[in-house]
Amino acid sequence: MVKKSGAVRLSNIRRAEPKEPVIAVFATSDPRIDEASRKRCRNIVKMAADTINGAVVLPDGTPVPVVYSTVLVDGERQADTVAQQFRKAGVDILVCVPDTWAFPQLTTISLLQQFPKETPINITCGNSGPKPGVVYAHALNGALAQYGRPATLNVGNWPDTGANPKMSEQTANWLIDWCYAAVTAVGLRGRRVVIFGHDSMGMETALAHVIPTRNTFGLEITRLDMKLLSDMLSKGAYDGKELKALRRWIDKYVGKRLELRDEADSERFNQSLGMYLIVRDLMAELNAVGGGFMSQLEWGSDLRGTPLPVADAMESLFNSTFDHQGRKAPLPYATEADVQGLLTMLFMTYLSGGNPPLFMDFRKVWEAWEIRELAKKIGLKRLDKKAAWYQKGLVDGDNSGSASFDWAAKPGASVKKIMDGVSMPLADAGYFPGGGNSVTFMTPGGIEGVAARMAFSKVNGLFSMIWDEASTTEVPEKLGQAMCKLTTPTWPHTFVVPRYATMVEYKQYPPANHFHMTWNLPVARLQYWMDMTNVLSVTPWAARPRFIEGVDRPQPLIHLINGGEDSYKQLKS
Repeated sequence: MVKKSGAVRLSNIRRAEPKEPVIAVFATSDPRIDEASRKRCRNIVKMAADTINGAVVLPDGTPVPVVYSTVLVDGERQADTVAQQFRKAGVDILVCVPDTWAFPQLTTISLLQQFPKETPINITCGNSGPKPGVVYAHALNGALAQYGRPATLNVGNWPDTGANPKMSEQTANWLIDWCYAAVTAVGLRGRRVVIFGHDSMGMETALAHVIPTRNTFGLEITRLDMKLLSDMLSKGAYDGKELKALRRWIDKYVGKRLELRDEADSERFNQSLGMYLIVRDLMAELNAVGGGFMSQLEWGSDLRGTPLPVADAMESLFNSTFDHQGRKAPLPYATEADVQGLLTMLFMTYLSGGNPPLFMDFRKVWEAWEIRELAKKIGLKRLDKKAAWYQKGLVDGDNSGSASFDWAAKPGASVKKIMDGVSMPLADAGYFPGGGNSVTFMTPGGIEGVAARMAFSKVNGLFSMIWDEASTTEVPEKLGQAMCKLTTPTWPHTFVVPRYATMVEYKQYPPANHFHMTWNLPVARLQYWMDMTNVLSVTPWAARPRFIEGVDRPQPLIHLINGGEDSYKQLKS
């Protein structure tokens, strides 16, 4: 008779911390393989783990934990052993680096079946001839695709012989890009964003699609009423000393470029800073990874109530990589409670390892002939005819809120250099009778990244990402001033040139009135992430090839044998 033991009471936890994703590396092998080859397999596991370790970081710069096992998965018994090792280590992401032949069902499939079906798996191998691991990689990838299990195959290069081979730089880059995508997909499951207010100014393209967002990304949307923030602001529910420190910081870095007419203006601006401190603490209390604020119309524009100051400074501080306390991770924050905009910025911030997001109106699309006509009208004759904006045109991206301060300078700039380009004029009283201050700057040219926007469709039940590579550009100062005056000169302006889209295509295909950009985001990372999350990739630009070697990730086999990427994703949904 087995004696029944008592249930175990768990100890209390003072503050719950979200689980961080863990990457695990392992290798398969064949028990008939010689010992020298088996030792080489173990060395490759460590080599791959060391390649990933430290190269993949969370938005706050924390390296993602990487573990590996030197137990070669020859069969079911070893699969059970490695699976248990990985479960104890809290593994969420799997990387298999085979270098010899093995039997798929006895090895990786037996291990994989012991993890949740959404666990990302990557198969990275050298194009090795002697044993050969590449043959196993194709056998495994085919087996997984056949029974509907998504996987990513990365047939790269490392030397065919030698006990300690090193993978090529390109092989490592593909692996690291995939890991970023996996960390983004896994790391945001179970997390939450916090939205103040209800539907975003009635903009259907910005709605919080709560159930689809939960089912697709595992993200929760916590909704708080703006009355809570109004009440907390009235009660002064923030640290008064910290508010003074934040204001001193603004005064130091912005100085006279903070436009104030009187003490009442100064107090309204302090209220805006107080909003930042209150919302920051609420977000921290809820372990939130992003947020949004409805603002219009109830908060700052509806004269039936008491209009309150604009949230521009708060939103810019959240999206920036620094504040009065020093460097920090950007916390993607959407103006007008634009949830689809928030999701776009959130995913791209994670995929880039913490680069600051930019929130913009898709405001004025300038075709090249329009720019040339304006230049002629204001008397500018000498123009750079080789410039992208001269030949192609540009989009003037500007919005009253959510502009990350970082975009006032080039990547890597000091806080002083960034803030030297920032001004804070009084908010437009027509739009915002509650007053306060806007944020404005002109983004420098030469910043490259991805410009994108998420969309949702009830017809297919899927999210889409409409995207293109893009770069920022500069025009002559006089021309730039004239262009900005035709929109809203007191808001931030970023002149964006898409790589493949024409201005006619760009004008016709945006899914909403906002779009977003993140710098230094490799295209492959975005594509890998869309594969993992079943998000449709939308690039309707006639000039973009279907596959660009060295930029795009190769199509997964599971797409190809199910009619293509879009067909597979719709079938899967």
